[in-house]
Amino acid sequence: MRTLHTRRMKLALIAGGCVLAALPATPVVAQADLPTQPAQSSRRITINPYVEANQTLSADLNGGDVLTYTSLAAGVDAAVQTQRISGQVSYRYEHRFGWGDRLGDDDIHSGLARVDARVTPNLTLEAAGIATRSRSDIRGAAPGVLVGNVSNVSQIYSVYAGPSFTSNAGPVTLNANYRLGYTKVDTPTFGDAGLGGQRLDYYDDSIGNTVTASASVRPGAIAPFGLTVSGAYDRETASQLKQRYEGYYGRGDILQPISPYVALTAGVGYEKIETSQKDPVVDATGTPLLDRDGRFVTNEASPRRVAYRTDGIYYDAGVVWRPNRRTSVEGHVGRRYGSLSYTGTATYQASDSVGLAVNVYDGVQTFGRQLRTGIGNLPTSFLSGNQQGFGQQFNGCVFGSTGAQPGGCLNDVFQSISTASYRARGIDGVISATRGRSTWGAGIGYANRKLYAPRLAPGLVVAGLDDESYYGQLFYTRRLTPVSGVNADLFVNYYDSGVDDITGDTGVWSYGGTGTYFHNFGRLGTTASLGLYSFKVGDLDSDWSAQALIGARYQF
Repeated sequence: MRTLHTRRMKLALIAGGCVLAALPATPVVAQADLPTQPAQSSRRITINPYVEANQTLSADLNGGDVLTYTSLAAGVDAAVQTQRISGQVSYRYEHRFGWGDRLGDDDIHSGLARVDARVTPNLTLEAAGIATRSRSDIRGAAPGVLVGNVSNVSQIYSVYAGPSFTSNAGPVTLNANYRLGYTKVDTPTFGDAGLGGQRLDYYDDSIGNTVTASASVRPGAIAPFGLTVSGAYDRETASQLKQRYEGYYGRGDILQPISPYVALTAGVGYEKIETSQKDPVVDATGTPLLDRDGRFVTNEASPRRVAYRTDGIYYDAGVVWRPNRRTSVEGHVGRRYGSLSYTGTATYQASDSVGLAVNVYDGVQTFGRQLRTGIGNLPTSFLSGNQQGFGQQFNGCVFGSTGAQPGGCLNDVFQSISTASYRARGIDGVISATRGRSTWGAGIGYANRKLYAPRLAPGLVVAGLDDESYYGQLFYTRRLTPVSGVNADLFVNYYDSGVDDITGDTGVWSYGGTGTYFHNFGRLGTTASLGLYSFKVGDLDSDWSAQALIGARYQF
């Protein structure tokens, strides 16, 4: 069954790069007549398939163990930029051949696809997909360089696609869109002896459907202020414990310009959200029973239990500031989910090759929904880590290749793989820049989740818990000559599971870096990489490891 899922997700990810995609999502509020970003007019189409062979060594600096293995890989990097289509696909399949009995053979998929396309003046299509590996349990190890026998890591796949429609009826702008998404997670690679206590369940897969529609009138069209009325329906079903997310939304917004560059906005809405699930089957001691993959067995006869529910009015107010075509700042504060809620965005395009983006978010989420939202916010032109030796896994910050789309971070959703629904709040920011032969990017952020689960459900341990993470990443690459260059990547993460009664200590540190030198001989490229990584759980001693890699790639 796992092989079937993997094949389906590989095909879905590759197909996602070929599916046309929509322009940016429908705005929630009517927009003032403020300066906007200039449209890109460049036209390019590139397709670069390749095969690769690597030899990798991983050394445990604490225990002295050394692992080595050979890997063969095949992949493709493709990009398209026309007046109608903007997109990029970077996909890589790798098979590792372990030397000796301490490292088994392994299959690894990593890739990202983001495509936007305009089919007609009114109809656009959007598609995106990701294949990556990330940590499973927030309480355990936090591998940063995924080399050798890494614990607490799962293979993840996620795709979505759908159309968007826009039209005008006199002064009214009408928008509607639909998104269908699927997310699949394999079970973790190895157990983590440092967890102790009760284990959490493993995410399996989910299918999500989202429909939104809005009608808006610009300021000055029929009144001094702009007006938007919008609504949405969102439903996701997950196989683990028959979990379900269902939400109905409706709201109205006004936007009042007070200067050529500043506008005030306010909105009020109604929403009904419910997340629910069934009980696991338990033994005589109350311990949940597991299937052969280590997931909880669902008790089909149990009643559906509510994990989270809200049903009522929410509201917010804010300000929009756009002093020029390169700068946009928007912030909102209001009351939602029973407490104060803050959201906002800020973008600054210093030049065609330098950009900054900041996002403040707050919402009730599931892992599948948040992951699909995250990849949908990534740029359609990104740095793929084509010659980074250890390779970018697309499980942290993804940096854009232009100042108009500087990138985004997925650390908030990948801090761990939660099967429970949760309220996600946080902030992250990215900056990317290209100067001559050098390109660099930086990302930083904070994420907090309040986990929801039925309090009467047997065997579950996450109800009411809060976990959080802080993260930072720095990337740099420089062309030394037309055929050679260097790359460097530094990262640091801190995770707090909020589960003192299970582990005795909640803090997990993860930090390290990699460096690569590459030299190309026509179609043949060679790389040499070094890495250093450490993680620390609570008061335990830090675990240090070093990695080395040499490889060759032939590009067709």
